[in-house]
Amino acid sequence: MPRRTAHLAVYDTYADWETGHTTAHLSRAGFTVRTVGPTTDTVTTLGGLRVQPDLALAELRPEDSALLILTGADLWDSGDELAPFARTARDFLDAGVPVATICGATAGLAREGLLDDRAHTSAVSFYLAATGYKGGERYVDADAVTDGDLITAGPTEPVAFAREVFARLGVYEGEKLDAWYRLFHDSDASAYEVLQG
Repeated sequence: MPRRTAHLAVYDTYADWETGHTTAHLSRAGFTVRTVGPTTDTVTTLGGLRVQPDLALAELRPEDSALLILTGADLWDSGDELAPFARTARDFLDAGVPVATICGATAGLAREGLLDDRAHTSAVSFYLAATGYKGGERYVDADAVTDGDLITAGPTEPVAFAREVFARLGVYEGEKLDAWYRLFHDSDASAYEVLQG
């Protein structure tokens, strides 16, 4: 039976708006979304929401998950506090379990060396270049990029980010995937009928 649990990393200052489309539609598609914090202590998002993580990072195992989602946060650029999440992303990728990163989380993966050999994107190329990583030649100027089990997106692209996750997990495919994107990105009302069909 395929794993149907997606894990959303939560930590202080995480950018709560970046994954709303992803988690809502994964949940509607029958996935369980569980939050993972540094510990099970409450964290506070950039939007001021308080979130009680379902489990601590030390408890998370790739074999129990269909996906790890890492969002942006001020903490990605202010020290090494979130480095354990990037190391966990390495464990997931090594195990063949997808990892989806957006905004500042891409810098965390760059520091961990996970973008050196994979096509990727972020806010802008020089943001990642400042990490000292070796993957600059693999940077793609796009809304979101999927390379095997790794999805990356810039901070202004939560809808494109969700589209890549849905494609990778088979939530929506082909015409329905395109319709979902047109509805939520382009406000194309005609796409609604395709989604309902």
